[in-house]
Amino acid sequence: MNYMKKVILSGIQATGNLTLGNYVGALKNFVKMQDEYECYYMIANLHALTVRRTPEELRENTMKIIATYISAGIDPEKSTIFIQSMVPDHAELGWILDCYTYMGELSRMTQFKDKSSKHADNINAGLFTYPVLMAGDILLYGADVVPVGEDQKQHLEITRDIADRFNKLYGDTFKIPEPFIPKTGARIMGLQNPNSKMSKSSTIPNDTIFLVDTPDEITKKIKKAITDSEGIIRYDEENKPGVSNLMSIYGIIKNKQMDEIEKEFEGKNYGVFKEEVAKAIIEELEPFQNKYNELLNNRDYLEKIYTEGSKKAHEKARTTLEEVYKKVGLII
Repeated sequence: MNYMKKVILSGIQATGNLTLGNYVGALKNFVKMQDEYECYYMIANLHALTVRRTPEELRENTMKIIATYISAGIDPEKSTIFIQSMVPDHAELGWILDCYTYMGELSRMTQFKDKSSKHADNINAGLFTYPVLMAGDILLYGADVVPVGEDQKQHLEITRDIADRFNKLYGDTFKIPEPFIPKTGARIMGLQNPNSKMSKSSTIPNDTIFLVDTPDEITKKIKKAITDSEGIIRYDEENKPGVSNLMSIYGIIKNKQMDEIEKEFEGKNYGVFKEEVAKAIIEELEPFQNKYNELLNNRDYLEKIYTEGSKKAHEKARTTLEEVYKKVGLII
């Protein structure tokens, strides 16, 4: 029986190394989606321009994200991996949608407020209209579903609002995307600040495990992870956030429930527990790191992947953009 797969789109900004949280919360789910959905995975380098960085850094980060996607298990034969800036339709639709988005809507975006406070010397217009470009990213491909974290829920909501507004003015044009809630996954928190999500932009020493950390670095960070004075391995997010976070990490890697982990480490101290958590992370990341290093030394292959993927993405995106051009009265 022949049927059309639903379309899913997601992107990662080309800004620095990804974290263990990105790996278990996003990348592992991306891999699982490949057989069920028509997947488009983007390196969002246009979005990365909202924060100042050197051209060399942006180019290198872009290559790192491509290598990360493939190393995590995303198959370029099954999924489309592409670079946002190589598909000009994103910027073009972004401008058109700017004209159908209200200032009041954008001013309510909490991420704009957060980023403005962190980059007070560079509160640029791109930072303000970021959600509109993201709406364009999603709507170009007719995405049925979009994986979203807590910090991106507002962006999907405004995407739906913009699409609905446009459709009411010009007729059925954009598919209204739904949020994708993974069946399995974990929200990994910071090792030093277990009340906040693990972030690649964290400035707290030893708070974040990066996918490229060496075994020694991982072991050191886990040993220094915040716990408590109780000395019992027990899951309790409210009263034991540090221990609960380490249990979540261990559980997602080992595919174990919290009660199983409690039984496994019953009567054992935090030192023993942390050793096993560090060991689990190192073993989990070893094949990823081996593949990642191999790919970064094979730039010709990475170029082939993003060139072919961007061409395929452009072909699909252009169909949507041309329809939009006709409906608003632009001559193609």
